[in-house]
Amino acid sequence: MSPGRDLRTVLAVDDLHDYLELYEYQLGEDYDVRTAGDGDTALEIVSADVDVVLLDRDMPGTNGDDVLAGIRDAGYDCRVAMVTADEPDEDVFDLGYDAALTKPFSESELTAVVERLLRIADYVDAIGDFHEACERRAKRRTGHPGGNENAGIDDRITEHRERADEIAAEFDDEEYRVVFRDLGDTP
Repeated sequence: MSPGRDLRTVLAVDDLHDYLELYEYQLGEDYDVRTAGDGDTALEIVSADVDVVLLDRDMPGTNGDDVLAGIRDAGYDCRVAMVTADEPDEDVFDLGYDAALTKPFSESELTAVVERLLRIADYVDAIGDFHEACERRAKRRTGHPGGNENAGIDDRITEHRERADEIAAEFDDEEYRVVFRDLGDTP
């Protein structure tokens, strides 16, 4: 890790302390890893700066599905992976999870899931930036004041579209499924 580098934030939620230590050990060099030993604590510490949540589904008390609902109800746009000892069904995505990870997992599997979720988040951000720039250009063309603020808007539109295209070029079917599911949820 280079000094001064901003790390993306991963919140790991699991009632098994050994797994929380594993997350910290395997991800701690590359990410700001926060941990919660139960669902209630997770809901207390989740915040807008959390990028990814690794969420044990089968916890006593407030389970993973309830935590996911609480995260979404609070309006956080972090990406959430279901972590479970059971082989997840296809309903994982219908429940609102963005990925699934089956215990036990390897370090490479864990890293791949986090990277996948960050790629989806980056894509959504790029598409949002692209649409915002397009709206600015549309306002300029319809006579709304924009002045110097609109200078170079076509270049920014091209940059945002190219960034989104670069990210999407690495998508697999599951990543597309998550993105299009989310687009369907947009008002």
